[in-house]
Amino acid sequence: MHLVPASLRQRALGMVQGGMGTADVARAIHRNVPTVRRLRQRYRETGSTADRPLSGRPRVTSPVRNQPRTTREELVNNLKRAGTTVSKVTVGNTLRRHGLKSCMARKVPLLKPAHVKARLKFANDHLDDPEESWEKVMWSDETKIELFGHNSTNRVWRKKNDEYHPKNTIPTVKHGGGSIMLWGCFSAHGTGRLHCIKERMTGAMYCEIFPQSIEDGSRLGLPT
Repeated sequence: MHLVPASLRQRALGMVQGGMGTADVARAIHRNVPTVRRLRQRYRETGSTADRPLSGRPRVTSPVRNQPRTTREELVNNLKRAGTTVSKVTVGNTLRRHGLKSCMARKVPLLKPAHVKARLKFANDHLDDPEESWEKVMWSDETKIELFGHNSTNRVWRKKNDEYHPKNTIPTVKHGGGSIMLWGCFSAHGTGRLHCIKERMTGAMYCEIFPQSIEDGSRLGLPT
């Protein structure tokens, strides 16, 4: 728990005591579920969320590998409690020497285990499909764009090409205030028209849009 600032620990504790689930609390404070469980267990045993004394000099890179969102200031405080005083510049240089760079966390769709399993199955089923077969496929999807939202960013320490590792991403869901819904399609030959959906997408609305997408498919060189 020494990687979680005191203010964040108190916030998490308040959520737990308020009846919020462990997974929801973990997402809210951008930490993993075991961290929240340890915080709850420590409070039950000691009545406090304060850190236990650290023994030995911790490695700078160890906490970052487990918690990529750890800040340089948190690492400096961690080392200070263990009896080692270093600057944030020194911590940053050490991490970079180990191939770790501070980058903005990538936002990815929040997928349930069933979604991950289905996507992996689809990829494996079509792994050996010839390139020509994909030229006959038209892809479509819809997305909600928030007109009013948070522009805050989160940074993580990661190595090159690790931007989509689960630890280095921020799961997102489609919700919020003012927004517009867009629907579109594309193929290997280009993009189709973009439709603005003013109401909730229904089967009837999809049937109305689909003939137009067929026309787009013909224009994009797909069989109709």
